[in-house]
Order: sequence, then C-alpha cells, then structure tokens
Amino acid sequence: MIDIASFKDTLLLKSTDFNSAALELFQYQAEHCAPYKRFLEGLSIDVRSISSWEDIPHLPIEAFKNHEVKSGDFDAEVTYTSSGTTGQNTSRHYVREKSWYHRVFEAAFRDKYGDPSEFQWLCLLPSYLERKGSSLIDMADAFIQSSKFDGSGFYLSNLDDLKTQLEKSVKDEIPTVLLGVSFALLDLAEEHPMSLSNSIVIMETGGMKGRRKELIRDELHAILKEAFHVEMIHSEYGMTELMSQAYSSGNGRYTTPPWMRITLRDPADPLSKVRDGKTGGINIIDLANVDSCAFIATQDLGRIYPDATFEVLGRFDQSDIRGCNLLVL
Repeated sequence: MIDIASFKDTLLLKSTDFNSAALELFQYQAEHCAPYKRFLEGLSIDVRSISSWEDIPHLPIEAFKNHEVKSGDFDAEVTYTSSGTTGQNTSRHYVREKSWYHRVFEAAFRDKYGDPSEFQWLCLLPSYLERKGSSLIDMADAFIQSSKFDGSGFYLSNLDDLKTQLEKSVKDEIPTVLLGVSFALLDLAEEHPMSLSNSIVIMETGGMKGRRKELIRDELHAILKEAFHVEMIHSEYGMTELMSQAYSSGNGRYTTPPWMRITLRDPADPLSKVRDGKTGGINIIDLANVDSCAFIATQDLGRIYPDATFEVLGRFDQSDIRGCNLLVL
C-alpha cells in the first residue's frame, strides 16, 4: 500500500526514480481510482504484468467530464473545472489538498526558470478571471502574491494600465513574466505595440476561447514578436486535469519537470505507440496527480524530438468521440 504523504514528499526531488515511482502509483491507482480500474478491466489489463512506465495504459481525458476521477476516499478541498460553452459538459479535477497543487506548480516553474518570487507577474487572463474554478488563476494568483515586486497583478480589460506597467518595467529593468491567454496578448499587440526588453518573458497559455480566429502557434508568435520587438515567445502547457505544467522557452518545444513524461499513441489505434518523429496523440504521465489519475490520454496531437522535448500540433478532429473512449466504463 502506497504511503501518499511520503510519496508526495519525495516526488518533487530530482533524485526520484521515475520508473519505480510510476509503477508504484500505477498499482495504487489501478485499485483505488474507480474509473481507471474499470477502464483497465474493460481492456483486460493484467496490472502485475506492467513492468515499465512506457507500457502503462492511459485513461482517456473524457473521464474527467463524466466521472469522479479520484484515487482514494476524500473530500476535495478544491474542485477545478475546465472552460466550456453553455450546456457543455466540463472537466472536473477534484484536488484533495490545494497546498499540494501549489507545491507542484511552484516546483515546475522553478525547474525551468528559477524562483517565481524573483519575477514581477503581469497576468492578462480575462477569460479565466471571468469564471470560477480555474486552476490557472490559482497558480497566477499564488505567483502574484509571492512576488517581491509590488507591480504584480491581474489585468482584465485595462490594457492602458498594463502598457504603463510594462514600460516602467522595461525602464527599471524589472524581471517580469507577462502571462497571457493568446487572444488577450493579440489585443495588447494591436492596441499597444511596444519594444520590450529581454527582462520581459512573454508567456502565452494558448486558446482563443471563441474570441478570435484560431491561429497556429507559429503565426501567433510571429505577430507577437513583431509587435513587441522580442526574439522569442514562451509558452505554458497545462490543463485542468493536470497538476503540473510544461514550458517552452521560445521554439515551440516543451520540456517537462522530472516527474512528468510524454508519449505518443497512434490516432488510428489508441493502444499502439507511434514511431519516432511521427505525429501522434499526446499521452501524459503526471505523477503529481496522486489523488486523481496520473496516466491520461489527451485530445492533443504532438511530436516528440530526440532531446525529449515535445511539440503540440493541434487537437483531434471530433475529439470527444474518437476511439478508445469510455464505453468500457
């Protein structure tokens, strides 16, 4: 029986053996996460026969829309929900301890960029601020509160104020993360193009949220780079169903923290892997998902490179009804 508290205490250490930790958590969740257990039984998976993290089956992400994906019996301290249009069924992530989520996202950012408190955080996230239950807003708020710079804060539609703060940050050479949803960063680029220095990390979180025409990432980044006179646009890859985030420092390729892994599945055969260099459905192992399910088949398409970075290329067409769905549940 896994000791959850001990597992969490050691997981974020870089010395943790990923394969051993993944197998330990898999065996626990195969028994104690009811939707995942039924999924494995439906596929006739012998849990004891799995000896490598690369062979662990991944639960379709749709399960978070239709089931309580919880490992163990607990009352969630917070429930995060995905965005969606009226009447649309949204994902729900039941989080046992909010403090654990905070530990994870701080460690993930620190692994890539350093101490988040050493940055000023200017967060342009209107679509997330306008609704409840956003894990991204909780993360951004924690970074704002921890920042050593008084100028940190959220911006909804006050782009003039954001422009003023950015100009001050450039003048004073304040290390800054401008974290924004894609459509809002485009609004800023159109209304207030300006020269931003290397002290400003522009980080997009993706998503037009129905506000603008969808753009591929290269197009989006080209527009932002020209408007702000910067060499690169950073990206954050996360989702309601995950505790952890992956980051890209400007070339569209993401790196994961040590407790997270990416594999690709064949879109035509969800239980088969794709060959190196080919496009496939993104499967994620996020061992920080201790209290839900750590093994998730997402609706995103991607490619993995030899240096273990990965690229997100788009989403499945008709992703809600693709193969390997929850009929077994």
